[in-house]
Amino acid sequence: VSTQAQVLYDFTAEPGNNELSVREGETITLTNQNVGGGWIEAKNSRGEVGLVPEDYIEVCSGFRKWLLQRRHAVYDEWDEEWDDVKSSGGYAESEAGEGGAINRGGAHVRSHLTDWTHIQESSNLVHGGEVGPVWAYPDYQLDCVVADPKKGSKMYGLKSYIEYQVTPTTTNKPVNHRYKHFDWLYERLLDKFGSAIPIPCLPDKQVTGRFEEEFIKMRMERLQGWMSRMCRHPVISSSEVFQLFLSYKDEKDWKTGKRKAEKDETVGVMIFSTIEPEGLPDLDLTEVEQKCEQFNRFTRAMDDGVKDLLTVGNEHWKRCTGPLPKEYQRIGKAFQNLSSVFTSSGYEGEAALTDALTAAGKTYEDIAQMVAEQPKKDLHFLMETNNEYKGLLGCFPDTIGVHKAAIEKVKEGDKLVATGKITTSEKTAMSKRASTMSYALQAEMNHFHSNRIYDYNRVMQQYLEQQVKFYEMIAEKLRNAHSQFTTM
Repeated sequence: VSTQAQVLYDFTAEPGNNELSVREGETITLTNQNVGGGWIEAKNSRGEVGLVPEDYIEVCSGFRKWLLQRRHAVYDEWDEEWDDVKSSGGYAESEAGEGGAINRGGAHVRSHLTDWTHIQESSNLVHGGEVGPVWAYPDYQLDCVVADPKKGSKMYGLKSYIEYQVTPTTTNKPVNHRYKHFDWLYERLLDKFGSAIPIPCLPDKQVTGRFEEEFIKMRMERLQGWMSRMCRHPVISSSEVFQLFLSYKDEKDWKTGKRKAEKDETVGVMIFSTIEPEGLPDLDLTEVEQKCEQFNRFTRAMDDGVKDLLTVGNEHWKRCTGPLPKEYQRIGKAFQNLSSVFTSSGYEGEAALTDALTAAGKTYEDIAQMVAEQPKKDLHFLMETNNEYKGLLGCFPDTIGVHKAAIEKVKEGDKLVATGKITTSEKTAMSKRASTMSYALQAEMNHFHSNRIYDYNRVMQQYLEQQVKFYEMIAEKLRNAHSQFTTM
């Protein structure tokens, strides 16, 4: 089967170099991936064959297509997901019938809900806390710093990129990563944990202007926010793939770890097989369904609230950087123009008033500049936090969809037993696994609420502190202007 790839950036071939010109967004067929030196041989839709820089393309393998589809409609793709697990050796032999065929009509989901015994991976514990089921948190809170962006190049300067230093608090030893490495980590985390844990998207890719200082600073800030959020999650931060990203020893260690992560079979809904409710009773289906619907309502409502705040914030930002400063400038100019008129009177006792009027006018011009610069000092951080949560909340429909699909399968249990498709013990196991999934969802929602309360407390304090400073500075300037006017 031919492997296709999508072109990320325009590339113009040099005459006589056996290169292939391609355009951004074009789909090409890879004919030789073993050329080496950062090149891949490919054929375009016109049948032309030549070399293309490997970093200018993104492979569209069947697996990647499935992964991207799952992000949008995971609950409609149970069968495809379990086919992938089967093809990679994730099923026990006893699940196949004659000729290796597997019954359709939900057999894969039933296997998921009844047979997790073949999974060999350390458990992610859920236990009872003050607020309900919670993940088992480590004694030490992991964090990392994304800093020191540097421009690098490869292929004799043909391809440029920005590399960031990532320093975890566990080792204090920096490792270097490009954006494509963060993107690789995101896809691995989404693939492995996305059915149980919402994995927010990375900041968007950008082709033009990606080496400009302002863009690099913004991307680094957003990568820092994304990494910090991942560090704060006890399941993700302790995972082998995340630890590899933060603390690989050398290039060989990085490549070996990548290959291992890409072959990981505990992906998709199989992640629930690693979750173990510690000392918690099994939940009945009604309670599981109620919890699921409760979280669904809340995340939808919060999503609306976050989007509303983003809309209002964007409108306010535009006003602060556009019409509002101009209004203050006009006031300032009007005061100064009036001062000029008064000066022309020739009256000897005019100077104190005209000087005060001129100073008042300049004060309003200063205020105009302050107003224009203020959003970067306060509103920026509030907007960034809301953007993060917008992305995070956008993941919940898929995560909750997995749980709804499992609930529906358990509801079919009596019918499946009656028709002989499953045994009574298998139905009991299905209910037990659905209970485990519910505990995972509750633990995740409690983690989400805890972080939400912390994040919004922090960002609102920061926002209001800056607002107070802003208005205090304006008040001080106005007091100074006021003091220059004398009352007879």
